[in-house]
Amino acid sequence: MRTGKGFARKKHRHKAASAVAPQDDVYRAGFACFVGRPNAGKSTLTNAIVGQKIAITSNKPQTTRHVIRGILHRPDAQLVLVDTPGLHRPRTLLGERLNDLVREVWSEVDVIGVCFPADEPIGRGDRFISSEVSALKAKVIAVVTKVDLVDPQTLAQRLLAVAELYDFAEIIPVSAVSGHQVENLTDAMIRHMPESPQLYPDDVLTDEPEQVLIGELIREAALEGVRDELPHSIAVLVEEMLVEGNLTRIFADIYVERDSQKSIVIGSRGTRLKEVGTKARAEIEQLLGRRIYLDLHVRVAKEWQRDPKQLRKLGF
Repeated sequence: MRTGKGFARKKHRHKAASAVAPQDDVYRAGFACFVGRPNAGKSTLTNAIVGQKIAITSNKPQTTRHVIRGILHRPDAQLVLVDTPGLHRPRTLLGERLNDLVREVWSEVDVIGVCFPADEPIGRGDRFISSEVSALKAKVIAVVTKVDLVDPQTLAQRLLAVAELYDFAEIIPVSAVSGHQVENLTDAMIRHMPESPQLYPDDVLTDEPEQVLIGELIREAALEGVRDELPHSIAVLVEEMLVEGNLTRIFADIYVERDSQKSIVIGSRGTRLKEVGTKARAEIEQLLGRRIYLDLHVRVAKEWQRDPKQLRKLGF
């Protein structure tokens, strides 16, 4: 599975940058990622920092499946945020590949932000992830997310519990929803970046192909309101994009694993699939900045999460 051309540039850049000691007035650029168990708020935080939606969000685990890079431009720095899937106990070949992808990203970034949701106690997964990152070369920051959901006493307890897990470079409580301390977190990550020339042009907010982003927006729309077991079984493949003047025609397939799941996604007389199309179309038009026609079909690919051939077809 690819991690993208950005990382190759980073490796080349480090050779030149490592010889110069960082100073307060130098330009810094590098890669960072947020890690944590599923639904820890990583994608929401990535979008808040970049200032535009480049990663899909959902309250369901395993929402993020692709490495998505969002780029923040500042006069003194460029921060490339890599959104990754949540590390989890894999039950399928897809789950194993997603975990491999997370660890590959971890080994190549400059800064890692480990996310701990403030509204949940520290658990076995948090302890496992903290021990995993302790062996890496990156600077590790603890990010206590969703602080808008808890009272000050609970937040204080979470901060103390996080501090006992690992000797983090910094511990920062944030709320991506309210914006609380998001700027301070950004400053902290940039402080730990190496001195470097600019990595991406000023007008680039992500280096992901449009079709990947569009497929993710369709999957996000399909995730809303479905049964708990269904999100793991949904995948989207954009088959074709045709530009006709001011209109872009997009043809995409939503894949599920069983006929019963297909019925759920389509809904009674196609009502649910129509809702998915309406929501996805609005998000895609905002992303592309032009009108689109969206043609969706639901297809069954039996046990695709366990089938290497199907996984390759769907981009995993």
